[in-house]
Parts: sequence; structure tokens; C-alpha cells
Amino acid sequence: MAKIRVLCVWLLLVCLLAKPAAVAAEDPGEADKGQEAVLIDAPSGILMEAETGAVLFEKDADTRRSPASITKIMTLILIFDALEAGKLTMEEQVTTSAHAKSMGGSQVYLEEGETQDVETMIKCIVIASGNDASVAMAEHISGSEQEFVRRMNERAGELGMENTNFEDCCGLTDSPNHYTTARDIAVMSRELITKYPKILEYSSIWMENITHITKQGTKEFGLTNTNKLIRSYEGCVGLKTGSTSVAKYCLSAVAGRKGITLISVVMAAPDYKVRFRDAASMLNYGFSRCSIYIDRKLKELPKVLVRKGKKDTVPLKVEKQFKYLDTSGNPIGRISRKLRIHREVEAPVKKGAQAGELVYFSDGKEIGSVPILYDKTVPRITYKDCVKKILEIL
Repeated sequence: MAKIRVLCVWLLLVCLLAKPAAVAAEDPGEADKGQEAVLIDAPSGILMEAETGAVLFEKDADTRRSPASITKIMTLILIFDALEAGKLTMEEQVTTSAHAKSMGGSQVYLEEGETQDVETMIKCIVIASGNDASVAMAEHISGSEQEFVRRMNERAGELGMENTNFEDCCGLTDSPNHYTTARDIAVMSRELITKYPKILEYSSIWMENITHITKQGTKEFGLTNTNKLIRSYEGCVGLKTGSTSVAKYCLSAVAGRKGITLISVVMAAPDYKVRFRDAASMLNYGFSRCSIYIDRKLKELPKVLVRKGKKDTVPLKVEKQFKYLDTSGNPIGRISRKLRIHREVEAPVKKGAQAGELVYFSDGKEIGSVPILYDKTVPRITYKDCVKKILEIL
């Protein structure tokens, strides 16, 4: 009998000691953290949703590293800035200098004195990662690569890329002073694809020919996209690869599914297979968890009554389109809105001043809001205005 009691006590102790371990293993939060920890093998990476800029996953995203040809994303931003500003046209001819021709690494073999139009140069940069084409465009826009690089760093500062410094426009340099981070790459990738979505028409091209016309004659040259995910990953439309002995293998991949666009950045992967596998792994993770709501059908807002104003009412407008990103992995619930404004206001009313807010709910739970602004200025009525009104009535 005593032996049975001892055995029972021993079994009870075993069960009690084992219980905390079982509870810890069942904690979904810990399980998610474990899954994220092994999501990529590369030392640095980040996953960003393009519409909102929300970060869905990151690993050592702020360590400065050599970006190799991912540098060219900023080069492309400046090219499209110049196009938007009217300082450049797609048909404009660009002449290749001796310096541009001398670039090694990835190139499209432009000859000194050879001309190509801007659109062709863009294709050479984004599809085949042409260093020679990048330098030729930098010199064409800014007069010299050095001046163009100064502007690249200035633009990086404008975007809040605090851990970035460029020393050339193509990423060929091994200088330790040429660096960026996975986070900063995601930021400049987002700027390029959201402000200039036309770039995705070029970055999604798998193969295309260009024509070299030089003193030696005319010949075709084939451009092949360095981003293999274009063919192997559903929805992938860009953006830029990079690799050097210092940088190892880098990638900024852009893919879209069901209205959601994700940016997956990998830095310093040990080989090209890991680079593409890690990027695809992050994209899969993001698409499995993301749902986005964008209010594209906003109803007309009511006018607000104005007391003591030169006008009786003032129109309203929404400051910006409402966007909500859900990363729970569950579908977004029924969306409802509530307009919170004063029904009457006293003049003067200034255009652009906040009049209230439009609040959004998902299944009754508040998920965000956007400011409502006055859309016109309404000055306060004067004695002279009152007399004028009376005379008009008479």
C-alpha cells in the first residue's frame, strides 16, 4: 500500500512539472515569433506593404551594408523625377561618354559616342542592371556622375533614409562609405513604385532586345532580367537585384496579389538561391496575413452652415483617402463610417483648416480616421456687405 502511495505522489509531481512546458508550447504568440525567426536565412531583410508603408516583418533591418546594384533604385528615382519635372523626355537621346563606357560589372556594352533614347536606357538599367547606362544617364541629367550622386544623397535625406550614403550611381564601388540598410531600400523602393508606377512596366519585362548603332555598324543585344522571381513567383513585377563580392546577394522584390503590393528586401544573402528563396518566403508570409481596405467610393460630404460669413455655407473635403491594413490573417469585417463635424461654424473660415473627421469602423470596432477640411475660405461679413445685400433685396 505504501508503495502505491509513493508511486501516485511521483506521478502527480511529474504532471505538475510538465504542465508549464506544455502551456508555453501552446502560446500562439511564441509560435509566431519562432516562425518569423526562421523566415529568412540572409542576415538582413524586411517586408513592407507599399500602400501604407507598414512593416510586416524585419530582421536586422537597420544594419548598414553594401547594396551593390540596388543602388540603381535611387538612380531611377532621379531619372523619373527629371521626367516628371519636364527636364527630360523618354524620346531624348543620351550620348555615352568614355567614362560611362569604362564601367565594368553588369553592362550592356554601350560604346563611346553611342546614343540611345531615355526609355531604352531605363530598360538597360532596370532589366539588365547596366552600369554603363546608369552612368550615362547620371551624366546626361546632372553633367557629371559626382553631381548626380550628390543629388542622390540629397534625395535620400528627403525620404528620411538616415542610414544611407551613396558614392556612385550604380553600386559597383566597394567603398565602405557606400552603404544603406534593408529598411532604407524598402523606403526608396516604395517611393519609386508608388510615385512612378510606370517603372513596373519595365521591371516586369523578362527579355527584350535593344539595337546598338555605332561606327562598327548595327547589332542587336539581348536584355535578360536579373530578377528570376519575375518568372517563378506569381504576381512579381520587379524590382532590382544586386551582387558584388562585398555586398553578396541583394534583392528588392515587388509583388502584387488581390490589390495588395508588397516589397521584400534581402541583403547579404550567401548566394543567389537564398536571395530569391528568402524574398519569396517573406512575400508568402505577407500575402497570407494581409488584407487591405481602401475607401474608393466616398460619398459627397454635406456643406456646413456659416454664421456671419460672406457665404452662407462652406464645402468640405477629405484630406486624404482612407487606407487600412489588417495583418491578422483574418478577412476585414463590415466597414461603416461616422462623420464628426460641427453643423454650423462662425466666419471667418479658412480653406484647409480642419472641420472634423471621418471615422471608420470594422464590425463596430474603430480602425482609423481621416481629417475633414474646409474646401473654401469664407471671410467674415462686413457692414458694407450687409448694406449691399439689403440694397440687392430692395
